[in-house]
Amino acid sequence: MSSDWSTLSYEEWSATCDTLHAHTQILGKLAVALAPPEPQLQHAALRLTARGWETGLLPAGDGSGALVVALDLRSHEAIVEHSGGRVHRVALAPDRPVGDVTREVLEAVRNVGGAVEINPTPQEVPWSVPLDEDYEHTRYDPGQVASYFAAATRAALILAAFRAPYRGRSTPVNAWWGSFDLAVNLFSGSPADPPSDDFIMRNAMNAQEVAVGWWPGDPRYGNAALYAYAHPAPAAFATATLFPPAAHWNAGLGEYILDWDDVCRSPDPHQTGVEFARSAFRHACAVGDWDPALSASAEGKPPPVA
Repeated sequence: MSSDWSTLSYEEWSATCDTLHAHTQILGKLAVALAPPEPQLQHAALRLTARGWETGLLPAGDGSGALVVALDLRSHEAIVEHSGGRVHRVALAPDRPVGDVTREVLEAVRNVGGAVEINPTPQEVPWSVPLDEDYEHTRYDPGQVASYFAAATRAALILAAFRAPYRGRSTPVNAWWGSFDLAVNLFSGSPADPPSDDFIMRNAMNAQEVAVGWWPGDPRYGNAALYAYAHPAPAAFATATLFPPAAHWNAGLGEYILDWDDVCRSPDPHQTGVEFARSAFRHACAVGDWDPALSASAEGKPPPVA
């Protein structure tokens, strides 16, 4: 295993993971409230940067400019920063409840950018207590967060390298606060029927796509892992043998999975992750009848810069 690639066990940091997940939902709810809507709910997506999770540039509710809200996972603070120079910092201290952080972040946003209201009900998680009333999630271990951030950064670089040469429509590396994962989505240009009439599904999955991502594990699957899925998924999609041999189909999740431990232990973890993504995409394009030129472009044929 390369010395600067760290494995990540969800079971060992699940309490901190859930608290951090809840904190990301504050940022996501603000993006939903303030950003202009985009297809596939791109306006609601966050980004992983060199300091942690961040919103994009959000218009201030009072018209005074723009703001960015971030979780700085190095200094362990939530930061509300206005384009005019005003900055508020909220400590992400050990054993500090999500409810306290939520209310302080919202107050800071209102102080620098005017009135804003969010729906505080958490999404895509097994708990339902509103974020501003959440005194259940209090565990925040800075060392565990640092380990997560190191692994997430490596994963984001894999996803960015995989996406870079693709010549069709694609997303940047999104940080999704509902499912607490990182993902890129590559689109064929054809529409698709959403899997359900749920608000998220009918807006996020109305186009043919392949998604490749990474998440730090959850109660359903206790290992951090890279994953890949296709929508809509042809019947033959689950039949492939992907690279590396440790990659496998998980019927319960409906995704191909490559455990992060297997990535980290490979001779070249970055390239192993990229090749997993390419092999999943190549297979999805073949069984999904995508334009062969689009499939080839994801492998740099032709190269993005000549």
